[in-house]
Amino acid sequence: MGEEAEIDRLPIDLLAHIFVLITSFTDLAQARSVCKKWKQGVKQSLARRETLSFAGWKMDDDSTARIVRHAYNLKELDISRSRWGCQISDNGLREISLVKCVSNLTSISLWGMTGITDKGVVQLISRANSLQHLNIGGTFITDESLFAIANNCPQLKTIVLWSCRHVTESGLLVLVNKCQKLESINVWGTRVPVDCFIGLLAISPALQIKWRGLLLNVGSTSLWPVA
Repeated sequence: MGEEAEIDRLPIDLLAHIFVLITSFTDLAQARSVCKKWKQGVKQSLARRETLSFAGWKMDDDSTARIVRHAYNLKELDISRSRWGCQISDNGLREISLVKCVSNLTSISLWGMTGITDKGVVQLISRANSLQHLNIGGTFITDESLFAIANNCPQLKTIVLWSCRHVTESGLLVLVNKCQKLESINVWGTRVPVDCFIGLLAISPALQIKWRGLLLNVGSTSLWPVA
């Protein structure tokens, strides 16, 4: 038998530490197929990650849910859509909603995921009770999703609703009423009338509202341009 390669002598814990540094899911998949020891090392590396970003990667429902399922300590999940990136559907969000780490997530980005609807968002949000930051801009969600967020995310601090043209004043009022820790809301590109924002600021005077390149708040008498 040939002499064992140096890298094969590394303990699994050290292998896992090395694999944590790899950001390419393609490379991780190839490393996982090398041998049983490397497969275990990749699995442990996923369990150590607190942040996962699938933005820019060609991922589908099954592959995304499978990776998230092993990320036990995950705190931040980004499955935003880019030109060649994720194509997640409601089925994918449902699968992700069933994994253990969802209740510990503090940040979720679903930016530009045009293939998802209220059905998938509600299923995911219903278990994301620790959520502080949410980006669902560029999607076709409605007030149904806002009601679910209001009822399940008491720790929410920021939310991006950029170009969510189907949300209404009713959904925003419920959201701001129930999410009392909300600090910032981006409603650029929505069809909500400006009168609504006066009502939101009456409920939460410290709230910062980003709308049409302006920052609206009670703390200043003028409107400050947003970069």
